[in-house]
Amino acid sequence: MCASPMASSATKAAPLVTIANAFTKPHWIPKFIKPSSVGVKKEEYSIDCTRYQKNLGRNDELKRRVRDLYQRIGLVYLQNTGTRNAEELQRPFEGILGGGGVYTGGANPRSPVEGNVYDTGVSMSSFVHYHHEMAYVDTTVRNVFFTCSDLTPGVDGSSYVSDNVRVTDNIARTPLGMKLKDLGVCYIRKLTDREHYLHIPQVGVYNHWQKSFLTGDMKEAERRARERGLEVEWGQNREMITKYYAPSYEYCPDIDRNLLYASLADHSIWFDTWPLVEHLPQEDRPLKMTFGDDSEFSEEEVAQFVGIYDDHGIQLNWSPGEAAIVCNYRFLHGRPVIHLNAGEVRTLGVVLGEFFKRVGALPGKW
Repeated sequence: MCASPMASSATKAAPLVTIANAFTKPHWIPKFIKPSSVGVKKEEYSIDCTRYQKNLGRNDELKRRVRDLYQRIGLVYLQNTGTRNAEELQRPFEGILGGGGVYTGGANPRSPVEGNVYDTGVSMSSFVHYHHEMAYVDTTVRNVFFTCSDLTPGVDGSSYVSDNVRVTDNIARTPLGMKLKDLGVCYIRKLTDREHYLHIPQVGVYNHWQKSFLTGDMKEAERRARERGLEVEWGQNREMITKYYAPSYEYCPDIDRNLLYASLADHSIWFDTWPLVEHLPQEDRPLKMTFGDDSEFSEEEVAQFVGIYDDHGIQLNWSPGEAAIVCNYRFLHGRPVIHLNAGEVRTLGVVLGEFFKRVGALPGKW
C-alpha cells in the first residue's frame, strides 16, 4: 500500500488511541438524491433484458453490452430479466466479477442468501452512508454486484450510488480535497469481545472481533489484522482497537486516473440511526475517522464531505429480478432508512468482486 508521504509518516509516529470525537452535533444524515443531483442518466447505464429472458446467462450480445457499459461507465443495471434467481442473474457479469471474492476476515461479514450471494448486513432501520466497499483495509474489491430477489409492491427499497468521477473533479478544487490529497485518512475501529458480552444484554455492541476476523484466538485475530495493514492495540475487556492509515485517493486502471477513495461511512456519524448504538456519545462509538495526521474533521468539512456525494447521487429503484454491478472505484453506494410494515420484505443480495491490494494514487495520473 502506497500512502502519501505525510500519511506514511503518521503511521510510524502516531500512538494508538481510544476512540474519541469532539463533535456535539450528530445526525449528519445524507439526503441521498437532490433535485439538482448530477450523474449519469438511467438510460445510459440500464439494459432492458426482455428479449434476452430465454437465454439470460448465455447470450453473447447481452454479455457484450454489459461489458461495454461497464468499461465505459462502471455501472450496469439489468431490468426485465424474467428471473429472481441470484446465481442466474450473475451470469451476464461473468468475467467482470472475476468469480466473486471470498471473505477471509477483517471486515464486517455477511450472512449467505444463496450460493455466493450475501445479505447487505445492515439493519433496515439504519441509513447507510455512501461508501466504497472495504476501503478501511488495504485489500479491497474492484466491484460489487447487487440483486433484488424480493420487494413488496409499494415499498421504496431503493439503493443509491454516487458518481465518483464527478465527485473527484468537484472536490479537487476545494480546500477539503487538497487536504485529503495531502494528508490521507485514518480509520479507527473498536471491536468488542464476544465472550465479555455472553451474559450482558446486547446494548451498544456493533461488531465483535471474533466475528470480524473469523477466529476466537486473540493472537490469530491480531495476525490477520496486521496482514491487512492494520495496527492493533488491545483495550479494556479485550476490546480490539485497530488503526489503518490510507491514502484518500486510489488509482483506477479502468480509466487510467486517480479517484477519491474515501467517505465518512467509517466516521462515528455512521451510527446516528443505528439501533443499540445511536444513543452512545460520539466518543464511545465503535468507529472513528480522522485525517492521516490524526487531526479531526471539522463540522464544516463533515457537512461538505457528506453533501458532495449527495450532489452526484443516482437512484437504483429496485424491482424483483433486477440486478446491477457497481465499479467500486467509480461509484460509491448507500441507502436511506427502509420503512417496512409487518409482512413487508426487501431482500437484496450482494456479491463482492475480485479483491485487489490498494496502491494509492499514482504520479502523473491526476
